[in-house]
Amino acid sequence: MDANPALSLYPLGHSKILHLVRHAQGIHNVAGEKDHNALLSPEYFDAQLSPLGEQQAGNLRKQIHASGQLERIDLVITSPLCRALQTAIQVFGSEDQINGSKEANIDNSGISSLKFPPIVAVELCRERLGVHPCDKRRTISENRSRFPTIDFSLIESDEDISWKADARETDEEIAARGLKFMNWLWTRPEKEIAIVTHHRFLQYTLNALGNDCHPSVKNKMCKKFENCELRSMIIVDKE
Repeated sequence: MDANPALSLYPLGHSKILHLVRHAQGIHNVAGEKDHNALLSPEYFDAQLSPLGEQQAGNLRKQIHASGQLERIDLVITSPLCRALQTAIQVFGSEDQINGSKEANIDNSGISSLKFPPIVAVELCRERLGVHPCDKRRTISENRSRFPTIDFSLIESDEDISWKADARETDEEIAARGLKFMNWLWTRPEKEIAIVTHHRFLQYTLNALGNDCHPSVKNKMCKKFENCELRSMIIVDKE
C-alpha cells in the first residue's frame, strides 16, 4: 500500500459531478457484432434500442432510484441520436414522461419522486460523425414529435448538417469536440449532471482529459463503457 498518496484539495465550487452513461444496446450494436459492415446499411439509420437495450435502461432506472442518485441530478444532457434519447427518457424520466406527458408523479414500479431533472439534447456529445447511417440523426422536428419532453432548443439546424456520407470523423476530431463539450459544460450552472452519450465519444474525450492522471487511474477511467453503464466522475477546474 502506498503510504504517501498524491493528494490534492480543490474548493467545492471548482468542481462538478458528472454521471457518464453510454446508451443502452441499439439494434445496430447487435448487427455490428455479427458483421461490422452491417453498420453501413441504411436499415440502421439513427438506430433505436433493441429489446435487450430496453431492459438495460429499465435496470439502470431502478438502480439510480434505489441509490438516491436521481434526487441529486440537476440536469440530464443527451446526444440527439435516437438510442441516446430513448435511454435518457427511460433512465431519468418519470413514467409520465416516458408516455409523452410532462406531468411527473409516480411510475409503474411504485417509485415516487417530486424531482425529475430536465433533459436537454446537445449536438456536441453525439457519436463519431459520418459514413455510418446509424450515426445520422433524424430531423429535430421529428425528434420533438417523438420526444416531446426533451428540450431541443440548443440545436440550431433541423436537418443533420454535421453527418457526411463520404467522410468519417477522425480520432483527433472527436477528442477536440469532446473537449469543446466539456468546456461548454463547465459554463453550465448545474453542479451534478448526467450525460447520455456514445462509446467512441466517451473513449476519446476521456483519453484527452486523462493525460495528467497516473496511468493506473487513466486506465480505469478510460476503459470501454458497456451498453447502459453509468460511471460517475468529478471534473475540476485547476485554475
